[in-house]
Amino acid sequence: MKSSVFDIFKIGIGPSSSHTVGPLIIANKFAFLLEEKKLLNKINKLQITLYGSLAATGLGHSSDKAILIGLSGKNPQNIDTKSIDKEVEKIKKDKKINLLDKVFIPFNYNKDLILKMEFLPYHPNAVTIIAYNENEELLKKTYYSIGGGFVIDETQINIKKTNETQISIPYEFNSATELISLCKENNLKISQLVMENEKALRSEEEINNKLKQIWEVMQQCIEDGCKAEGLMPGRLKVPRRAHKLYEKLNAKKNFSMIDPLEVMDWIDLYALAVNEENASGGRVVTAPTNGAAGIVPSVITYMNHFINKNLSSYDMKSINEFLLTAGAIGMLYQKNASISGADVGCQGEVGVACSMAAGALAQCMGGTLDQVENAAEIGMEHNLGLTCDPIGGYVQIPCIERNAMAAMKAVNAARMAINGDGKHFVSLDSVIKTMFITGKDMMNKYKETSLGGLAVNTIEC
Repeated sequence: MKSSVFDIFKIGIGPSSSHTVGPLIIANKFAFLLEEKKLLNKINKLQITLYGSLAATGLGHSSDKAILIGLSGKNPQNIDTKSIDKEVEKIKKDKKINLLDKVFIPFNYNKDLILKMEFLPYHPNAVTIIAYNENEELLKKTYYSIGGGFVIDETQINIKKTNETQISIPYEFNSATELISLCKENNLKISQLVMENEKALRSEEEINNKLKQIWEVMQQCIEDGCKAEGLMPGRLKVPRRAHKLYEKLNAKKNFSMIDPLEVMDWIDLYALAVNEENASGGRVVTAPTNGAAGIVPSVITYMNHFINKNLSSYDMKSINEFLLTAGAIGMLYQKNASISGADVGCQGEVGVACSMAAGALAQCMGGTLDQVENAAEIGMEHNLGLTCDPIGGYVQIPCIERNAMAAMKAVNAARMAINGDGKHFVSLDSVIKTMFITGKDMMNKYKETSLGGLAVNTIEC
């Protein structure tokens, strides 16, 4: 197992895990490194360069704001999302920034923040920060935001993380084949196996508390998205739709549906609500990314309301089972492929989330291990080749609707698998490998640059 389920599900802020949360963490790391090296009081200039996809769509994804907020010492868990714009405007106006809320230095937003359409070799999302004292370079670091809020620096690219190998976990797996075999050999569900691995890292009480916190943020995001009205940020002036849809559906008491397919409207609602919050800079859970944040919570809420029949409460046992299973599937993609739209297109974000949700729902519906694997495979197989082409660089069109469509696809994939015998021609490992190869073959303009697809064939109004 490469990572913890809590590396797949992380609390962050919108609109993007790789373009907002990642840069915020990068800036935060650099600022604390300055403090560690006792350089805070020696510098009088910072130069920040955003490369590749971050340069192409960074302003639409608030990468610039995230960098400035991160330098001031904020992190995705504690930041007041409603204060960000005000703080950034103050930095621009005053032409100075307060590093770690301790030391003010001059900062000219228009000169010291550089967007460079150059793709560095390792990953399309790169940031270089240089600290100066007059013309003397005191510290220079290049970081990469590799998807889902994961961040590495240039020194970590070819270095294995020794702290991972030193921790002994009972059921280590590096592929879906290994995962399913371990579960069968030990008579465990995927969620049970993952729980045992997590217990090697932290107490069961801490695991359950963290899962509960993850779900509470997801639930709150749906609730907030259903209440909010108006336009989303940015020049596209895209209106929120979740509130009107919520009012329309909620007017029908006890989910009584004349149209049996009306459940689809509810699934759409949950996903739209989350991704409208994400697009507006709200607090969300990467699942496994911000751009795909609506799929897992939408399918969980569908399961809770329409399968478990919990209309006014939540069954944390089934939610934990869902999150642990989905997290295991997400780990396979993170280890063996990519969860970054800038790296492999939207198949690596929405496609992966669809696969995670499909497999988890199949387990929670009582599916066998083979049916769970089949559901996860179906969820990705029919997202292969999905491009990332956000109009104007905003995580709005087609991203918000795409989450709703993928949530429905995840439910359908789970149901197809449950209604089969688990036998299938394409394995989950094969589809993960295929997704990665397809993404690498994809032209850069279709990978979160807003230089291709809908982004250039749609007139911005």
